[in-house]
Amino acid sequence: MDKLEHLDRFTLSWPEGVFPLGQDALALGRFATVRSGWRVCDLGTGSGLLLLLLAERADHLVLRGVERDPLAAQTARDNLARNGLGGEIITGDLRERPFPAGQFDLVLSNPPYFPLGAGKSGGPARSETFCTLEQLCAAAAYLVKNGGRFALCHRPERLVDVMCALRGHGLEPKRMKLVSHGPGHPPSLLLVEAVRQGRPGLTVEP
Repeated sequence: MDKLEHLDRFTLSWPEGVFPLGQDALALGRFATVRSGWRVCDLGTGSGLLLLLLAERADHLVLRGVERDPLAAQTARDNLARNGLGGEIITGDLRERPFPAGQFDLVLSNPPYFPLGAGKSGGPARSETFCTLEQLCAAAAYLVKNGGRFALCHRPERLVDVMCALRGHGLEPKRMKLVSHGPGHPPSLLLVEAVRQGRPGLTVEP
């Protein structure tokens, strides 16, 4: 039986075998900048959760997603349709440039966190088996327009890797937020938003 979660106006459903609803994606969906009418692309969209969260916050979005797993891609399509939202989910490899260059105002991703051979693992869904951080940033830089934004969540211990990969692909980090489980706890989540060909200058949010 599929699991069901009420977000606000929308509902999210996902079957066994599709990455479940997580706090990291919820935090990213609240953090990313989005405005009415923007063209949005979610890389590794899974169940389509991030697209639903953005559609809760802004109207008339053009929603696109890329997902290599056929079951997850169909789940994302079903979630958009169930909630009365139009959109296109491509089943494919985000490294193969599935959409034309520079057409998105916002690209976002909740990617695998752990590089292969790093000694840490969140299981296959959380390891960079099919796409590295560098490849993800290269794909985002290709898809987002100049002045557009790329937002992602990651592990705090990979902060330097994230910043270097973003800047190395012409994505200038502009906003950053660290999230913890509560006072006295170390950060457990990193949120970053970069601007394509943006000027240097990073705001660290509380």
